[in-house]
Amino acid sequence: MKRRSILLAAAALGLAATGAHAQGTYPSRPITMIVPFAAGGPTDVVARIVGEHMSRTLGQQIVVENVAGAGGTTGITRAKQAAPDGYTIAMGHMGTHGAAPALYPNLRYDPAKDFEPIGLAAGTPILIVTRKDFPADNLKDFIEKLKNEGPKLNEAHAGVGSVSHTTCTLLASITNTKFTRVAYRGTGPALNDLVAGQVDFGCDQIVNLVPQIQAGTIKAMAIATPERSPSLPNVPTTKEAGLPEYQVSAWNAVFAPKGTPKEIVQKLSDALDKALDDENTRKRLLELGGVIPDKPERGGAALQKLVESEVARWTPVLKAAGVTAGQ
Repeated sequence: MKRRSILLAAAALGLAATGAHAQGTYPSRPITMIVPFAAGGPTDVVARIVGEHMSRTLGQQIVVENVAGAGGTTGITRAKQAAPDGYTIAMGHMGTHGAAPALYPNLRYDPAKDFEPIGLAAGTPILIVTRKDFPADNLKDFIEKLKNEGPKLNEAHAGVGSVSHTTCTLLASITNTKFTRVAYRGTGPALNDLVAGQVDFGCDQIVNLVPQIQAGTIKAMAIATPERSPSLPNVPTTKEAGLPEYQVSAWNAVFAPKGTPKEIVQKLSDALDKALDDENTRKRLLELGGVIPDKPERGGAALQKLVESEVARWTPVLKAAGVTAGQ
């Protein structure tokens, strides 16, 4: 019995050593980054840009897996349920980690409690955009159309709770208008139909829009930031265009399942930080109109505060609008 106890103790020590060694050599295989929307949307684009550089830093490929549905909450729920070992992470955003609690009464995760925050990846200003032949060339005329013909006009969004849906909900609230809302499985497919003229307008993140606006395949009415974007210097701000109340920017950030070891979270956070300091990565994000967070805005602690403040900000706005996931 004594010899058996010694053998069991030795085996346990061996397993512990193996576990410590495995953790110390993280990552030893590819990492999956869940993007909760279809390929081609702004969250997907940001994920692929920062993920590419993070892969080089970590020495293992970050593989993007698009899990679309329910305004991004399907993919984020899957991320929450993944093993907390650092091999499944997610690119969340304002919708999934700010607006979702107000929109989904039966949401299966708590944005502030069920994840380990890794870091903010990019800020993404919001634009109001229309199909290229929409009969309005400025924000004032566009809003007039909404007031007079709202129910006849189709707004494309990436699902209830997504950034595109949430920010257009805010637009409807501020302008006291109603319009027909058309849900897609991601901003990419929604934008495709906007370019094709199948829908009339949308509220979208700048990361997804610069090439189309520059090419003239869609029109930009205004950007919802205090200052114009260097990527789209000819697009007026909402303040300049006569709707100063409409000020909103989205964001994308990386999360790991709750319980992921602190050392692994820190390693991922450091890799993201290096990506945001990389000249080529910054250039790609800036060319798309993204806003790169300053050092104090990066890291897990800053992201945790951001999530908590966003939930507090969007909950009263969306509840007042009476919008739920069933609408």
